[in-house]
Amino acid sequence: MAMAVIWTAMVVLSVVCGLATGNAQAVSGAALEGAAAAVELCLSMAGVLCLWMGVMEVMKRSGLSELLSRLLRPLLKRLYPHVAGDRKVMDCISANVSANLLGLGNAATPLGLQAAREMSRHSPGVASDDLCMLVVCNTASIQLIPTTVAGVRLAAGCCNPFDILPAVWLASVLSVCAGIAAAKGLARLWRDEACFWP
Repeated sequence: MAMAVIWTAMVVLSVVCGLATGNAQAVSGAALEGAAAAVELCLSMAGVLCLWMGVMEVMKRSGLSELLSRLLRPLLKRLYPHVAGDRKVMDCISANVSANLLGLGNAATPLGLQAAREMSRHSPGVASDDLCMLVVCNTASIQLIPTTVAGVRLAAGCCNPFDILPAVWLASVLSVCAGIAAAKGLARLWRDEACFWP
């Protein structure tokens, strides 16, 4: 809701400033140009997302998804100890992590929401430490193949959209490590405060 108000205010302010300065024609031209660019970007992104969603479906049907889930399970059990015994939750988390590793961006969101929904059954009405960790890891995910960013770069005319891989790997690993450390530290701090105040 707040973002809708902010964006609406920005658009109205831009139009008013354009009219006040006598640049109404430039504002309308920029609006039309931006709309056309948005459609082009959406179409190019849709192609990239369809490709990788297809890859995910092939992985699922071939059993590679289950293999990746088994490989990730020891690490995920340490990150999410309170739901480690729930196979359905762990499968949802593994699918979400797999989608994020492939850099699917928004296409990984439904998998993250499904994992959060399953986790919330263990602590209804409360954001548990594991649920907070899921949000952190989903937001600051490690991307082996930054599909979304590469799609945007390709749509912008980049000749080699994947030449950013080393920078993406470094930045995503650092962000995940910082996020996990912060989530674990804040969870411990919260527990200590809860023990201190009766």
